[in-house]
Amino acid sequence: MKKTFYILLLSVFCMLPLAGCGRGDQADKEDPPDAVSPKIRLTVWGAEEDQDLLRQLISGFQKEYEDQADFLITIEAQGESACKDALLGGLEEGADVFTFADDQLNALAAAGALEPVADPARVAAQHLPKAVEAASVGNTLFAYPLTADNGYFLYYDKQYLSEEDVRTLDGILENAAENGKYFSMDWSSAWYVYAFFGGAGMDVGLNEDGITNHCAWNQTEGTFKGVDVAQAMLDIAASPGFSDRTDEGFMEGVQEGSVIAGVSGVWNAVALGEIWGDDLGAAKLPTYTCRDEQVQMASFSGCKLIGVNAYSQHYDWACRLAEWLTSESSQQLRFELRGQGPSNINASRSPAVQESPAISALLEQSGSSQIQRVGGKLWEPVSIFAENMAAGNPTGMGLQDQLDQMVEDITAR
Repeated sequence: MKKTFYILLLSVFCMLPLAGCGRGDQADKEDPPDAVSPKIRLTVWGAEEDQDLLRQLISGFQKEYEDQADFLITIEAQGESACKDALLGGLEEGADVFTFADDQLNALAAAGALEPVADPARVAAQHLPKAVEAASVGNTLFAYPLTADNGYFLYYDKQYLSEEDVRTLDGILENAAENGKYFSMDWSSAWYVYAFFGGAGMDVGLNEDGITNHCAWNQTEGTFKGVDVAQAMLDIAASPGFSDRTDEGFMEGVQEGSVIAGVSGVWNAVALGEIWGDDLGAAKLPTYTCRDEQVQMASFSGCKLIGVNAYSQHYDWACRLAEWLTSESSQQLRFELRGQGPSNINASRSPAVQESPAISALLEQSGSSQIQRVGGKLWEPVSIFAENMAAGNPTGMGLQDQLDQMVEDITAR
């Protein structure tokens, strides 16, 4: 009888450690048995040109938390504009932490690739309101703001153009033509072409279904009609001082000395500074002549965001890393090394940022900007229309007919 009792008692004590281990596994399913130094494996996607910056920031993160985990963080180059497609191609195999353009947010959230950010009020309080809006779907924050500089404005060479000259596109074109030079703008991209229609008060945007667009660029009533904007574009294209060029073409023109002004963004600030030096000027977009009136050119604006893969095996650590990469100090370093405008409120107020011509111009333009929220069918129809305007309407098709066709294609289901 005693022998039976001791056998039962020994069985109970043998089971206790096993039960304890079972509870530990459930409490932290992502950590291996070594609870002192869990092995955390994370993959980070970022732009090719950000690789050195990311290595420096991640090194600091690992040092900060070296007593809490054993890290192996892999950095891979992935273009921000194509991040959504790469990630949705296989969420479970995708990066744990990734940089992407804010116009991909809706699709990533709808696909379940992103979870709402924990403690959103605290995160939102650290960043500029427009950046928080860009990182949100409705009123729900789904990503961490990284930059607030994905917009465009005017760059110009002070050797040729004064502050007065660059107030109007007429002044810029006249000056460029007189000097045998060019003003450059990319009309193959709806992102830039929005400047004319948006400035004239014509709306375009995403419908509630998150897929299709609404667009009023062919409107026939109101202060300005669609044909007024189309004719204004034809008049601009007819100037000998105008050149329809991509962003790459703009930089090539600056390098060779044929382009003295152009529409672009902060990503070219460092390179332009190296070429123009102290003659680098930057300002909000100029006004343009539409039906004999001066109309302020508008712009699309946007932000770069950091997302955390909802399928990450180490989700909590991935969130910590995302916060680290978007912190005040990290954004200050990003500005110093890459010239990118911070979304962090404190970083954006630093003297260095405030003194940057490009950032100042972007902030000045922000009053005439709209966060880009459009469906994929915007791009090609606008490119076809605007390229025809840039060429002087060689098709000969009526302007209203072209506008109607463009809008029909933009809003197609």
